[in-house]
Amino acid sequence: MTDVSPGGSTRFQALCRTLLNLDVPEGRRAEIIAGHIVMSPWSQPFYLPLMRSLRRQLEPHAPEGHIADSAPFLFTFPSEERAYGPDVYVVAERALQRRGRYVDGEALSLVAELTSPSTRDTDWDDKAPVYGRSGVPVYLLLDMQEGAVTVFWNPSSRGYAARLTVPFGEKVTVPAPFDCVLDTTGFDAHPDNGDSDEDE
Repeated sequence: MTDVSPGGSTRFQALCRTLLNLDVPEGRRAEIIAGHIVMSPWSQPFYLPLMRSLRRQLEPHAPEGHIADSAPFLFTFPSEERAYGPDVYVVAERALQRRGRYVDGEALSLVAELTSPSTRDTDWDDKAPVYGRSGVPVYLLLDMQEGAVTVFWNPSSRGYAARLTVPFGEKVTVPAPFDCVLDTTGFDAHPDNGDSDEDE
């Protein structure tokens, strides 16, 4: 597969090329995290209605020229040696006018991650600070194990300067550039809150 270079260090570019040539097992996704290629399970089908609800609620309030989706692209953050495949994202449509799977992370206006037992630590401890340092305006972290959503905003060189957590079932404000209210009613409706890695 040909792909436009994502930039960054020689090491990061080599990781990106290696990832593209990997034979990733069905049901798994591969990301570059902390300078390593990491595989994790894709979300289970019962997460899909929640992801669709996010897209449906966010897209009318997205910045002009931005779209909400969940297609399996990798957004690159070369200075952090990361390439993430977020569950839901809002991105400038112009950034998608290219070949390959890699998309510039600077084009993102929002990302949303839904935790699973195997990805929860990464979503909290790696992705939250990287998205913040990289200037992504809003990060929604839906903690499926705790039944709560955390909104991060005000990105800075040290990560996000502000955050708010509310339990599923409540409404929460999504800050600029969206300035809308997200209704989380029904977000915790799934078969088993204690699912194992194999069931994600």
